[in-house]
Amino acid sequence: MSFITLFFFFTLCFILFFTITEQKFSEQYPATKAAALEKEKTTHLHFYFHDIVSGKHPSTVSVAGTKNAFGNVVIIDDPLTEGHEPKSKIVGRAQGSYAFSSEDKACLLMVMTFAFEEGKYNGSSVSVLGRNRFLENVREMPIVGGSGIFRFGRGYALAKTVRYNVKTGDAVVEYNMFVMHY
Repeated sequence: MSFITLFFFFTLCFILFFTITEQKFSEQYPATKAAALEKEKTTHLHFYFHDIVSGKHPSTVSVAGTKNAFGNVVIIDDPLTEGHEPKSKIVGRAQGSYAFSSEDKACLLMVMTFAFEEGKYNGSSVSVLGRNRFLENVREMPIVGGSGIFRFGRGYALAKTVRYNVKTGDAVVEYNMFVMHY
């Protein structure tokens, strides 16, 4: 090889080696705990969840099941309202599923996103994933995430059945959510 060819080759290698930046899979950003805590907020949400099983337009549909409750899986698109009455102002929708997850206890596995459609929360959501022992007076479930205003959301949801119709299966559940977010 000639000197010019070797010089060109090494120059090209040098340029490529020092100009290509290394791509990183992840990166951590330094932040003090005090700064993070100053920006964090807690929001209390209060609304009613209407699980409508009966009628011409149910908001709950069974997609898998057995003769007994254990193993039944339900998909939901339930309205969320300001008050407990069905005609109360709609503030969002609960979308997701729940499954009867215990052979010997009245227990549901809840996988839901509460998508809000009203006021400053319009377009934001809170996600819940957890166990719901629906015969208990008040149940607590974890909030595992959120979007929009509730990005990086975490906290807990308290659910309390206000009304349950044994004949139809329709239910109204009061929710109090405490969401920590930035």
